[in-house]
Amino acid sequence: MSATGSFSAPPQVHTFDGLLSDFDGTIIDSTDAIVKHWHKIGAELGVDPKTILATSHGRRSIDVMGLYDQTKANWDYVNYVEGRIPKEYGSDAVEIPGGRDLLTALESSGARWGVVTSGTLALIDGWLEVLGLTHPKNLVTAADVPLGKPDPRCYLLGRKQIGLEDSTSIVVLEDAPSGIKAGKDAGFKVIALKTTHSLEKLQEAGADWIVEDLRSVSVKGVVDGRVQIEISNAYQ
Repeated sequence: MSATGSFSAPPQVHTFDGLLSDFDGTIIDSTDAIVKHWHKIGAELGVDPKTILATSHGRRSIDVMGLYDQTKANWDYVNYVEGRIPKEYGSDAVEIPGGRDLLTALESSGARWGVVTSGTLALIDGWLEVLGLTHPKNLVTAADVPLGKPDPRCYLLGRKQIGLEDSTSIVVLEDAPSGIKAGKDAGFKVIALKTTHSLEKLQEAGADWIVEDLRSVSVKGVVDGRVQIEISNAYQ
């Protein structure tokens, strides 16, 4: 990929057995809410929130908390504080452009799909309710795996949940380098969104395609159980 390219590749249709998507930064943008959340937690811990925010995106809160206060690196605490975020900062989150349409199309087409997130179930349920988005039937959350991204086990579990345990024909939607690496290490193709990280970081992580947002990713249909995904205006 050239550093002097543009988001202008012509539409391409690729067929996969299934699709797995990250959530925050990919389906929704809750950056403002998360920044306020970590400022609050930082104040409680006596830690500069900028220090926390430098490493928190795409990582599980339980792993972040473990760096600063082991007594709070437990699921009871993490579920409690993450569950508060949509309630306290619900107006600070928006869908990534195209996110709502993509979830609706995946569900209505009968595609095999799921969400794989570093967030807790309390957090994801809260955002889906606040934003009125299609709820995935298959959902891997932070507590479902022993290690978070970039460890690939979250995506391997997602593949199992959508009933494709032996398939490598899976496409992953991601915005964070740690998630891109997890998808690639699972053996899958990755479409990266340039919503939270620089083009260079997404390239370094090994993304197969890079797009600006989900308006460039659409469901063309499901044929013989396989989903046809059109990727338009990818970086070239």
